[in-house]
Amino acid sequence: MFITLLFSDWRLFACIGLFVIFSVCVHEYMHAYVALKMGDPTAADLGHLTLSPFKQMGLISLIMLLFLGIAWGQVPVNPQNLPTRKKRILVALAGVCGNILLTLFFTVCGFLVLIWSPENEFAVRMLLYGAVLNIVLLIINLMPAPGFDGFLIVREFIRFDRQTTIDRANGAFFIIMMIMFFFIDKIYTAAEYIVGKLLLLLLYIREWMI
Repeated sequence: MFITLLFSDWRLFACIGLFVIFSVCVHEYMHAYVALKMGDPTAADLGHLTLSPFKQMGLISLIMLLFLGIAWGQVPVNPQNLPTRKKRILVALAGVCGNILLTLFFTVCGFLVLIWSPENEFAVRMLLYGAVLNIVLLIINLMPAPGFDGFLIVREFIRFDRQTTIDRANGAFFIIMMIMFFFIDKIYTAAEYIVGKLLLLLLYIREWMI
């Protein structure tokens, strides 16, 4: 369990926990912010324009993160306030756009620490981990299963009757959960590859400018 890391490496435990909490909160904040801009004040009225993990994630999610390393967040959205497909898709994509921005932010920060303070290996490793984590969150959230942003997007293009939608959604959820269980390592590997390429690009640009 994730909490065992606390007793073997408390610094790593604290950093991973903080990165997960911050990334999830930014993801949910982006949903709330874009929903407000698109005409749906539901999340804003309920106090979700905040980075507070107690509001964006809730106590149960925080406890699950502490013990199992699993966390989630949820922002209420009222589709009736989003009358067009474009608005609904933009709100659904807002969270992963936040993860993209965080990926770039953490990668650039890791690059700067690597250049200015190369002896601080732990800080570089944690910042790059933050970038990797956000790509993993991005990939998972784009999966077309209920509870994920990808499902909200797919639903805008594929219309079924209610019972068919429920049956197919349940089937898709089971299949995608199995895929995540068996291929989570490959998702992390892909995320590490992307962050590595971004870091190499920054190093190349630096060499070119010198």
